[in-house]
Amino acid sequence: MLTSRCLRTLCALYVCCVIVGVAGLPAHAQSPAQILSGYAAQSGTAPVPSRGQQFFTMRHGRDWACASCHGAKPIGNGQHAATGKTIAPLAPAFNPERFTDAAKTEKWFRRNCGDVVGRECTVSEKADVLSWLMSLRP
Repeated sequence: MLTSRCLRTLCALYVCCVIVGVAGLPAHAQSPAQILSGYAAQSGTAPVPSRGQQFFTMRHGRDWACASCHGAKPIGNGQHAATGKTIAPLAPAFNPERFTDAAKTEKWFRRNCGDVVGRECTVSEKADVLSWLMSLRP
C-alpha cells in the first residue's frame, strides 16, 4: 500500500514530467522559414535546394516519387496517385497555408516519406526539400 508521502512524491514527479514534456514539444511555427530553420539547426548543415528538388522528383526504390502526386513542380494542384484526390499546391508561395504548423508538417513528412522512401526522412532531407519548395516563386 502506498503511503501518502509516496503518493505526493509520485504526483510531484508526474507533474514535473508533464511540464518538461510539454516544454520540449516543438511550438507551432508561423512560417515555412521557421520550420526550415528548425530542420537546418537539427541537421547541423545548410539546406541545399537542388538536392531537395532531386529528392522530390526521383523514385527511391519504391513505386512513387513525391512528384507522382504533387507534380514535378508542385505549384499547382496535384492528384493522389491511388485515390485521385486533389492535393492543394505544395509550394508555400502558391499555397500560404503550407508549412505553417510544425506538427502537421511532421505528420505529412512521416506519412509521405514512408510511402515514397520506405522510411522516415532525415532532417537534412526535409530541410533540402522544404528549401527547394520555398525557392519556387510565381
